[in-house]
Amino acid sequence: MQRLKFAALLLCLSAVTATASAQTRITSPRTQFGHNIGDDYFLANYTQMIEYWQKLDRESDRMSMVRIGTSAEGRPMWMAIITSPENHRKLTRYQEISRRLALAENLTDAQARSLALEGKAVVWIDGGLHASEVLGAQQLIQTVYELVSRTDPETMRFLRDDIILCVPANPASSSAPGIRRSCTTITRPDRSER
Repeated sequence: MQRLKFAALLLCLSAVTATASAQTRITSPRTQFGHNIGDDYFLANYTQMIEYWQKLDRESDRMSMVRIGTSAEGRPMWMAIITSPENHRKLTRYQEISRRLALAENLTDAQARSLALEGKAVVWIDGGLHASEVLGAQQLIQTVYELVSRTDPETMRFLRDDIILCVPANPASSSAPGIRRSCTTITRPDRSER
């Protein structure tokens, strides 16, 4: 009986240790950049941000990076999808639910309610619209880190109930003058079009 209790205790301790080490392996912004987000005289640029997010993607089962297009300068544009590991395994199903609810074609009220109950809230957070705005992108670095590293009940509820899409800049913005959009590429028009 003592051996069984001891074995159970060892199993519990190893599970707790594995969980703790899984969380401690998430690289903090301070470790990555040598500064905390918000420190005076420090701003991470887009390249540094994406490199950091790619590292977090490798370290966390809560996050995956998806290329969503190409900028006018030919650079890849990225989105971080953050949710629970269980939700990540069902992303295709949740995309289908969102599509069906958005189009609302051939759905009865009962079917729509059923899909809404099964689906997840999708939350879009972007880091700003204009190149001169730096705070949005900086806070987004910290927000992504918090979502992939924290284990408090509120964060876990967010991850369980929501699918969070984080993008450094809003690629769909048409409010900036002189920007024309297509499905996967944002291009700048000729000066004659302005």
